[in-house]
Amino acid sequence: MRAIFIRHGESTGNAGVPCHDLATIELTQRGHEQARAVAASWAQAPALIVTSPYTRTRQTAAPAIARFPAVPVETWPIEEFTYLQPARWNGTRSAERMPHLERYWSAADPDYCDGEGAESFRALLRRCDATLARLAAMPAGSLVYVFGHGQFIQAARAIVADPHLDDRGKMRAFWRKGEPPAISNAERVEIRWEGDRWECASAVAA
Repeated sequence: MRAIFIRHGESTGNAGVPCHDLATIELTQRGHEQARAVAASWAQAPALIVTSPYTRTRQTAAPAIARFPAVPVETWPIEEFTYLQPARWNGTRSAERMPHLERYWSAADPDYCDGEGAESFRALLRRCDATLARLAAMPAGSLVYVFGHGQFIQAARAIVADPHLDDRGKMRAFWRKGEPPAISNAERVEIRWEGDRWECASAVAA
């Protein structure tokens, strides 16, 4: 089977607007345009469309759902990785959070949890494992569009591409200050279940 992961379009958070609720961040006008372009680029109807519960992914999926109205839609727990405690950081800009991000990633402790509402890196990987297992159980030949978030998709790709690395190794390779996002807005990453294992197929920017 084939699974195409799509990161949500540009959000207000990506555009630098302070956020107060990670789940309800919306798309910018550019993000809506990216979502329409993704839907218009596909000719094949999938067997299933999956979204995270967050607003920006549901908005990104909306044009594809409208284009393929007969396709079932499911909401899975593939929300973005929240590794800083939201109560302390909601409403702040990325520049304010940067010193804390640097400390978090330089420590590379996959079991560390920053507080209530946050998640450890190991827990993120286990969520990705569960998603990949669920996709692998789909009938052979299935195509699934999965609308999600950059770091979740990046972690799923790391599980597929770097099976030789343990969780700490995956964490050390995950974040690099000053580099572009590993998964851009509206970028698509395809993986395929080939017999008994996943393989990375492609990454295409919308």
